[in-house]
Amino acid sequence: MASLKIKAIFCMQLLPLLIGAFSVIRINGSWDVEDGLLRRQTGHQREFDYFKLSLLWPGTACRNTTKCCSSNACCRSNSPSIFTIHGLWADYNDGTWPACCSGPQFDKEQISTLRKPMKKYWPSFSCKATSTCHHEKGSFWAHEWEKHGTCSYPVVHDEYEYFLMTLNVYFKYNVTGVLFEAGYVPSNSEKYPLGGIISAIQNAFHATPELICSGDAVEELRICFYKDLQPRDCASGSIIKSGRVSSGSCPQYVSLPVVNGSGGLDNTTADFLSER
Repeated sequence: MASLKIKAIFCMQLLPLLIGAFSVIRINGSWDVEDGLLRRQTGHQREFDYFKLSLLWPGTACRNTTKCCSSNACCRSNSPSIFTIHGLWADYNDGTWPACCSGPQFDKEQISTLRKPMKKYWPSFSCKATSTCHHEKGSFWAHEWEKHGTCSYPVVHDEYEYFLMTLNVYFKYNVTGVLFEAGYVPSNSEKYPLGGIISAIQNAFHATPELICSGDAVEELRICFYKDLQPRDCASGSIIKSGRVSSGSCPQYVSLPVVNGSGGLDNTTADFLSER
């Protein structure tokens, strides 16, 4: 098992987050249950309980790529070999979550100063447009803001703050760095103990993550946070009990495949990690 000593390096100066206490807008109305989530129709938005930062593993996300385009990071010559951002989601402790809450439509001009780091660390792995909350098709970022970002009140109150806060949390809690330090590196031949990956995250952040796999390959890794952005256990998912490991669809030994079978550290990884 390869072992790399690493440290996170920031490729940009992110502004400090200004997160205060905001008023919750209360509107009378009703909720409909749809596919395990609570979708606000025209009614009262129940305040969420915690945040879940969902991260994608590119080597798994790109396995089924059949079409290339400029927006598909799978097709880059330097496809990332680090966990990238899927989204920051507002969740409830009972396993449901709000979606498509009151808020403005996505406006790319609002995050023009964040576009460079977002393209690198929050890329799309598809050429398809995604559904938005206004019965339209839009970008991956539009989908994440309209479906999840709008439900992050009263912690987040606008689009810019949502994306900035997500980037800050992503860099502060460097999952890729923690796993690389423990020897869990991209490989098309190695398989790693799921319990070891979970323990590495627990030791670093004092919180239990949630993992989702496709076959034996890690597809997503999720870290949960209180509203003050301190780590907490996810409400469901990965647990270690009596020596047995359970984490969604993951087997006891998992892989971190490399995009397109290429080895070594790509440019994005090198920008994100450096040897001590």
